[in-house]
Amino acid sequence: MIRKFSSFAALAVLICAPAAIQAKEPLRLIFITTCKDEAFFQPVKKGMQDAAAAMSVQCEFTGTAGVDLKAQAEMVRKAVADGYDGIALNIIDAAAFDDVIAEAINKGVPVVAFNVDAQGAGDKNRKPGEASAANAARPRRLSAVCQDFVKAGRTLGEKSLAFIPKGSKVLVTLHDNGISALDERAQGIQEVLRREGIAAKVICSTNDPQKAEQAIAAELAADSQIRCVLGTGQTDTQAAGTVIERQFAGKGYKSAGFDLSDEILRLIQAGVIQCTIDQQPYSQGYYPVVQLALYCRYGIRPSDIDAGAGVVTRGDVERIIGLTKGHYR
Repeated sequence: MIRKFSSFAALAVLICAPAAIQAKEPLRLIFITTCKDEAFFQPVKKGMQDAAAAMSVQCEFTGTAGVDLKAQAEMVRKAVADGYDGIALNIIDAAAFDDVIAEAINKGVPVVAFNVDAQGAGDKNRKPGEASAANAARPRRLSAVCQDFVKAGRTLGEKSLAFIPKGSKVLVTLHDNGISALDERAQGIQEVLRREGIAAKVICSTNDPQKAEQAIAAELAADSQIRCVLGTGQTDTQAAGTVIERQFAGKGYKSAGFDLSDEILRLIQAGVIQCTIDQQPYSQGYYPVVQLALYCRYGIRPSDIDAGAGVVTRGDVERIIGLTKGHYR
């Protein structure tokens, strides 16, 4: 996602940069995320580790077990206090990290976003009262390596038009509330469905696989007009495919969604899930390390990188399976 920075914010970052540029060797970098133990982050960790070896830096991957904005923000403060030279932060909320990002940058510790960049999306994603004009003028993350989520949602919506049963409804699922990336993907999906006059219902299916399956199965059983499930994340995409395979096989139900897992790929290969959108998480771990190392050592300013929205269909599965085993996809 390419974003424009205000001249004031850019100047503030440059004024605060010298301490980071002169950071000691080896550089110590830290990734701070939500839902740190999710299988999705395995390729992110692999990318981080490979980049750390290439750039001769030390990297740690940590975060909260679930969605806990306050705890995640405090981890940023602790990382600054513990002397880390740079921070890669999963910015899942448009305002919750404003203070800690400004504090880190003001103390000479650069911050880049990875996976989700709610702050970089700018004021258009800020609800009234969420953040003041003063907060918006503060130093912000230097760059982001993540997917353009609204655009990716539109991509899934467009691809799904080919297999959504005529006259049916669509169930759009999110595995968690409060994660801007999922909201934006759902937004993109719904834009396409509304344009085509297709009715949709949005639910939070939870990030627990078993509960997600139960929630989706209940919705399909309650409304026979819902014939397609479009997920916005890994857990709900996989859960929808599992439910259709086990409980609604041969009845014309369709599903598609986001991210890769062994089970999602199996379900695509079996023709249960029609396609999934890959956000290339390996790059979300690799490029932030390179950006932070170059910035800390030489003052080379990071730039935004769109991690992409690769469509994975049945014909792609064989090649991708090998890459997922190595945690590259």
